[in-house]
Amino acid sequence: MKHAIAVAAILQLAVADWQFKSRTDLAPPRLNITIPASENVEKGYLFVSPFAGFHDTAFEQHGPRQAGPYIFRDHGDLVWSGYGIYSIWATNFQAARWKGKDVLFSFEGDHNAGYGHGHGHTTIMDQHYETIRELRAGNHKLTDKHEFHVINEETALIQVYQPVPRDLTAWGASEEQQWIVNAIFQELDLTTGELLFEWSSLNHVTPNEAILPINPGQAGSGYNSSDAWDYFHINSVDKNAEGDYIVSARDACAVHKINGTSGSIIWRLDGTNSSFTLGPNVTFCFQHHARFHPELRTAHDGADIEYISLYDNSAHGTEDGRGTEVHTAPTSSGKIIKLNTSDWTAELVQGFYPPDDLRSKSQGSTQVLPNGNVLVNWGSEGAITEYDGAGNVLFHAYMDSGYLGLGVENYRGFRYNWTGLPSEVPAIVALENEGGTTIYVSWNGDTETRVWRFYAVTGRYGARSYLGEARRVSFETSLEVPDKSVLHVVAEAVDGKGKVLTSTGVVKSEPEVLPAKAKGYAGKLVVQGESQAWMEL
Repeated sequence: MKHAIAVAAILQLAVADWQFKSRTDLAPPRLNITIPASENVEKGYLFVSPFAGFHDTAFEQHGPRQAGPYIFRDHGDLVWSGYGIYSIWATNFQAARWKGKDVLFSFEGDHNAGYGHGHGHTTIMDQHYETIRELRAGNHKLTDKHEFHVINEETALIQVYQPVPRDLTAWGASEEQQWIVNAIFQELDLTTGELLFEWSSLNHVTPNEAILPINPGQAGSGYNSSDAWDYFHINSVDKNAEGDYIVSARDACAVHKINGTSGSIIWRLDGTNSSFTLGPNVTFCFQHHARFHPELRTAHDGADIEYISLYDNSAHGTEDGRGTEVHTAPTSSGKIIKLNTSDWTAELVQGFYPPDDLRSKSQGSTQVLPNGNVLVNWGSEGAITEYDGAGNVLFHAYMDSGYLGLGVENYRGFRYNWTGLPSEVPAIVALENEGGTTIYVSWNGDTETRVWRFYAVTGRYGARSYLGEARRVSFETSLEVPDKSVLHVVAEAVDGKGKVLTSTGVVKSEPEVLPAKAKGYAGKLVVQGESQAWMEL
């Protein structure tokens, strides 16, 4: 049985390769689209950063072979691979605006899959995919992976995992269990990095609000700083125009609104001490990605009405799959909730439920789009869905396909309009085959090229001879030339107005080598102890 699994795994890994002739180094995930995008999905690209949720073993490998930030079109075509650009472990990949310009950002750093934390920094890139800023936490702390949220193009909200020693015996701990997480968020000036505001949970929220106890250790056992009891667990922060904040406290199953001056708690939604009476289906637990939505207010809403969105996991478990799972509802969901701070009631405006009864034990996001659609990312279930405002499914996809789709996860998923103008030179290769020469070209991250023009380079002074052009319809564009004597080639990228954006370098043609599958090879796995090798039949 293990041998059969190994064969399936290696075959699937082979499928991940050989996607692009001009960029054989890239093996991005292949989206498994089960509900193709309808005409009324929001315009823009998908921003995701999938990774393998299962550990690789000698016999099994799951998840993307190149985990990292990606931009995809709705039909799964690659726009940009950030693999190797954002290094180590990258997540929370988004677009934003800073100083009036579009930027990209992602967390990059260490990832502790057992406890769902990361330690690192946030890297910001411009439209040319060049690093323009690295932002780190203030006050001698480490940025966690959970939050980086740009406010008014000027500041950023981040979250910090800060273990501290405390006497926890009042909450069932032994004398050896002395570590608890002081969940912190900070607001930083994007330009200078100056710390503008800091809030810590232990100054305002006691462990009495914890849903998960220190024993048996579902949220950390408290024996050391790496296994501190994460009684609160901030995973998102937002700020409104009045200067107040909301935080999603996953392990308290509550959203807290916080005074932006004093840090005092204005209200609690759900959890053990809710300020609101909850209407049908409002309740949530182990949630992520709470956001203010003042744009949803109507002319009939008074100053006492607030709208928020969140992702309701209704489940909890470790990202590495080794811990136990608890759940509070049959599926996860995205939710938009209306809050009335006069009669202190909470009403579900709309729920967004998964096509395949997905329930994610960790991660997730709910993005309200400009046209009123909603994009829900299913976290540890490795899927993403777009809905219209009434909750009808318009698009659904998994983050990878086949064997590599097993265990794939994605912390947050978004849709943005984006214009990419890469600073790197486009990649080009000319391959001689039985029919002549085929030229392949690609430009990682480019969104503006509409046509590629190809030329043969002849003579000692680099004279060009026009070979033809091809409309750019996907990441890689090719032109077949029925001539094997084309020795040197070059291509130009042309935008929709006929302007030449850039040119490739000149390359010499070379014989084409096809992958084994394309040549009709079969394979047999030879197992000798723990070693594995392919033998051509």
